[in-house]
Amino acid sequence: MMARPGRAGSRGAPLSAVTFDFWNTLMWEEPGSLKAERLGVWSDRLAARGMPLDPGALERAHDAAHQSYVAAWKAGRQFVVDDATAVIVEQLDGALPADARPILLEGFDDAGRRAAVYPSTGVASCLRALKDAGLRIGIICDIGLTRSAVVRELLDGAGLLPAFDHVSFSDEVGAYKPSEAIFNHALGGVGPVEPAAAAHVGDRVRTDVGGARRAGMRSVRYNGVYEDDAADGPEADIVIDDLARLPAALGIGG
Repeated sequence: MMARPGRAGSRGAPLSAVTFDFWNTLMWEEPGSLKAERLGVWSDRLAARGMPLDPGALERAHDAAHQSYVAAWKAGRQFVVDDATAVIVEQLDGALPADARPILLEGFDDAGRRAAVYPSTGVASCLRALKDAGLRIGIICDIGLTRSAVVRELLDGAGLLPAFDHVSFSDEVGAYKPSEAIFNHALGGVGPVEPAAAAHVGDRVRTDVGGARRAGMRSVRYNGVYEDDAADGPEADIVIDDLARLPAALGIGG
């Protein structure tokens, strides 16, 4: 754990809320699992409907949709699963009839439910400690090709969802991190809470650390799953590799 002296605990108001990123913070995906499940679901269901596709062409179409999402995410432009489906259909250049779209849309959701997605180390004890200390807890999550409804299911299946007082998902709020809009949405939902009385925990420098700082919140970068080497913003107030240590790092509890 690394803390920057004089930052995490020196912003005036006592800490009353903590928000978390989802992917690679609260939970993590076994690399490649989501993509493999999508391709498998689509191939099986399209074949069953008499619409078999070349696996290579389907994979290339998926990758093009994902690249379109990443480009939009970096630009702060909303890109939802319906947009990804449109890219896939376009990439396949007439190989799919119009009635194949629902299969693609449902496949995104079902793949999310089937993928190997696990709670991060120490997350359950961390959330209990924050809750026991009387803090409000929220989520600020950028949604890509796994919709927020499925993310809720993943949290619920892991027994984590009841710990949260509020969730702010980009596909529902209409803004990606680091926009102040989604952070302000979360601060209003967990309280309202003043930014100086809240901390945000996430794995990305640009979106999580940068967004928290822009909103006036304390920032924590969690690198227990993913190490963000990007030099595209200032470092967090705290860097931590085990969520079980987060309450103490924030000065909560004994």
